Amino acid sequence: MIDQKILTQLAAELKVRQAQVVAAVGLLDGGATVPFIARYRKEATDGLDDTQLRDLESRLGYLRELEERRAAVLKSIEEQGKLTGELRAAIEAAPTKQELEDLYLPYKPKRRTKAMIAREAGIEPLADKLWQNPALNPQEEAAGFINADAGFADAQAVLDGVRDILAERWSEDAALVGQLREWLWDNGLLKSLLLSGKNENDPETAKFRDYFDYEEPIHKVPSHRALAVFRGRSLDILDAKLVQPEEPQPGQLSMAEGHIARVLGWSHQERAADDLLRKCVTWAWKVKLSLSLERDLFARLREEAEKVAIRVFAENLRDLLLAAPAGRRVVMGLDPGIRTGVKVAVVSDTGKVLETATVYPHEPKRDWEGSLHTLARLCAAHGVNLIAIGNGTASRETDKLAADLIKRLKQMAPQAQIDKVVVSEAGASVYSASEYASKELPELDVSLRGAVSIARRLQDPLAELVKIEPKSIGVGQYQHDVNQTEMARSLDAVVEDCVNRVGVDLNTASAPLLARVSGLSGTVAGKIVAWRDEHGAFQNRKQLMKVSGLGAKTFEQAAGFLRIRGGDNPLDFSGVHPETYPVVEKILSSLNQPITEVMGRSDVLKTLKPELFADEHFGVITVKDILGELEKPGRDPRPDFKVARYSEGVEDITDLKEGMVLEGTVSNVAAFGAFVDLGVHQDGLVHVSQLSERFVQDAREVVKTGDVVRVKVLEVDMARKRISLTMKLSEPAQKRPQGTAARSGHHPNGQANAAKGRASQQSGAPQSAMAAAFAKLQQGKR
Repeated sequence: MIDQKILTQLAAELKVRQAQVVAAVGLLDGGATVPFIARYRKEATDGLDDTQLRDLESRLGYLRELEERRAAVLKSIEEQGKLTGELRAAIEAAPTKQELEDLYLPYKPKRRTKAMIAREAGIEPLADKLWQNPALNPQEEAAGFINADAGFADAQAVLDGVRDILAERWSEDAALVGQLREWLWDNGLLKSLLLSGKNENDPETAKFRDYFDYEEPIHKVPSHRALAVFRGRSLDILDAKLVQPEEPQPGQLSMAEGHIARVLGWSHQERAADDLLRKCVTWAWKVKLSLSLERDLFARLREEAEKVAIRVFAENLRDLLLAAPAGRRVVMGLDPGIRTGVKVAVVSDTGKVLETATVYPHEPKRDWEGSLHTLARLCAAHGVNLIAIGNGTASRETDKLAADLIKRLKQMAPQAQIDKVVVSEAGASVYSASEYASKELPELDVSLRGAVSIARRLQDPLAELVKIEPKSIGVGQYQHDVNQTEMARSLDAVVEDCVNRVGVDLNTASAPLLARVSGLSGTVAGKIVAWRDEHGAFQNRKQLMKVSGLGAKTFEQAAGFLRIRGGDNPLDFSGVHPETYPVVEKILSSLNQPITEVMGRSDVLKTLKPELFADEHFGVITVKDILGELEKPGRDPRPDFKVARYSEGVEDITDLKEGMVLEGTVSNVAAFGAFVDLGVHQDGLVHVSQLSERFVQDAREVVKTGDVVRVKVLEVDMARKRISLTMKLSEPAQKRPQGTAARSGHHPNGQANAAKGRASQQSGAPQSAMAAAFAKLQQGKR
């Protein structure tokens, strides 16, 4: 049953109608996935998209946990016999877990405190008396409460008991604590210092140099700085504290203590008990509240910083997964290495491993010619179209090898169309040693599997990267410092959304890829592959029902995202769900044409009125989606393939000079800027202020992971290995500072190639030339 209170709150937070929330929650509770609801249940939710549904799903979980905790708190207090009507109302109205716990704190079972002991000794009436009438003399009043047997042998001990009672009472006052917490969040400062005795020149310590003496309003601390401070503290390098805006003058209340006094409605008026009460206020802050509130606000800061970091990681992962696929081309993957050699794998246009090898062009063998001979033979034997080079150790040296190889191949066959691309090899080693890789490539050594992965991820990043645990792909900052459960949940959702957005070829997809399809588990995905191995390719979606363990519910969730190329029914290659095939039949009947004559005919489909084909089961929204799919069946939402070209002569951070204009690939994006891979084994940073001439709030407004960009070097900090870049290029694009090479010049002695590249840039777009070359490749294959 859906809690009405939760439904009302969700509708208000998401700014949607309650009917939409009711439909979405009902579908989620019924086992439907977010991709399925977003794509095929628009009618029910009135068009809630996947982002809204993910937010709804997350908040639904939180609010249900809150309600469970609320019920437990009410039961606990009621069993103690202390649940008043006013307290019940406050608990039932608490909007967050934090506020609920604040209300529960006075009733939460805990160890005996000094305040409890004082109450048991009968001192609480005195505390109430002095608080209500500060004009009373504390010493005189305390004399009547001396109880040596209970440990209160004199007036001072009794007054200490008064202090403990009042301090604990105030520290458990939910309203006071809540106001003080928010005041500290708005006014407190996060301060960090280098721990005493630490050597600031130590390499590990030096990484935190920016935080050796750092101070910033806590509510303004950006995610990356907060996580950096917390990491430095966890490594015992930094001391981090929450401090007040101003230090108190001797004998005066601090700002926090003054805030407590104001909330309590007390001020020092030179009355007999005012000095005692001031001590009680100070005690409440220093002993009871300062550390606990610092802990609360640090937890809040960390939680908010982690949310940002996880969101950035998720967005970068989404960009990487949805990066342009090179497509069905024969690719040679090169996994660079020096002493262990360069691992080579050639894969067919469908990803099948054709041949592997290991060459030793670098130290210590330096078999450059022998390596070129081996690679040329492999290219000729298998018709290699593209060379994928991993971006790890010896990447630049291996890139030179590939450039030499391409030059020789073109000398032998001028008409040959072949290119090279440096790709991220993040996670390739994880895949190589994985259980799945052992099953997929049992005959290959672990070292060679990385080359296969590098080649395949150029063909189809999504299909290959789903084989790797998302957090191992490495497109986020501080990924080991954030909540691992929340990060895994978020990244898994991104992978699921991306896979289902693109769709999956039922007859070629791997088990890990199929397992990410809406409704399919790893077990069912494995059974689909097993059925395919035994019976051959699926000819239609209906055959899925023959797979053991795949029932009607699973079929409903998954079928629309699975594609069958060249099957019995052309609709099976589209995103049209089988449940709506009858709608398509109505459309075909009205046109009096077969499906083969209608698919792809936008001139025909755009003349149709969706409302004519809507019925009680499928409304206008669904019909519009169907017509869109028929217009562009099996369309891939990912962008066209293009590559970055590293500048010749720039192979290491030491080669960089201020003013150089280079081309690179965006490897990571954070709110504060974008990291760019220049091919020097150290990413450079384009600060958000350097991304554009206009004001940019978030770097993702301008760039995303995988973008090819041109940047200028602003500064190189060799000691800290930091490269500062800008995308504000003051010079015309065709001009290049001395010492850099043009986009198309790659050969060590390639001045002619460089000039040719400049001419290409000035006359048009090299990306278009690259696209034309790939088009020729495809024509040649046909």
